Amino acid sequence: LWELVKKGVKLKYRRSYLGILWTLLEPLMTMIVLSVVFGTLFGNKDPHFPVYILCGRLMYSFFSSATNGAMKAIRTNAGMIKKVYVPKYIYVLSTVISNFVTFLISLVVLVGVGAVLHVQPTIYVVQAIVPLFILLIMTTGISMILATLNVFFRDIEYIWSVFTMLIMYASAIFYQPDRVINTGNGWIFGVNPVYMCISNFREAVLYGTPLDAHYCITSAVISVVLLIVGILFFNKKQDEFILYV
Repeated sequence: LWELVKKGVKLKYRRSYLGILWTLLEPLMTMIVLSVVFGTLFGNKDPHFPVYILCGRLMYSFFSSATNGAMKAIRTNAGMIKKVYVPKYIYVLSTVISNFVTFLISLVVLVGVGAVLHVQPTIYVVQAIVPLFILLIMTTGISMILATLNVFFRDIEYIWSVFTMLIMYASAIFYQPDRVINTGNGWIFGVNPVYMCISNFREAVLYGTPLDAHYCITSAVISVVLLIVGILFFNKKQDEFILYV
């Protein structure tokens, strides 16, 4: 598992000149673009808006890249699966963990931007670990399900790309949730555990307030259920993988 995680981190930017620095530059440049478009051009005067965007962008990026990578993990490692016996879940888990390591490295950008924009950390910042852990559990569960489905149904890659786009727009990454709530569509956030994790992360890091207990419990329950379903589904079908990869 450790070797596969190291391989995943190294290969991500292997052919780029800046290498691992892109882990820091990519979210920073994306934050600048989104801040200009949805901040300056749309008249958002909040001086901490770039940090608001960056919190959502980093967490969603981890979720999206990890699930998309893990979904293809079994097929990508088909050669190894046919030659060497390794518990097959290792390939999925290593992809999720390698993306999580990259995500943790990218948090350096959040610290730097927060310092430049004078975001005052409070004691509640330590609570940020909770939504991060919940998101990790959720991502692992979904990845197990997607990796299993993708072995038998290759079209799942295209279907999931549409779902991740929907999740992105429903997670209030570059807009304030009040705009949606005021239109009577606030239920979107109540059924989106990714948004719940992002919202609680912002509460701890940006606003310095206690976590929303309802969001914590709801997202945690959904994450545990997804993990259990993912493990059971994966274990039930893993012996058939060799016939389809």
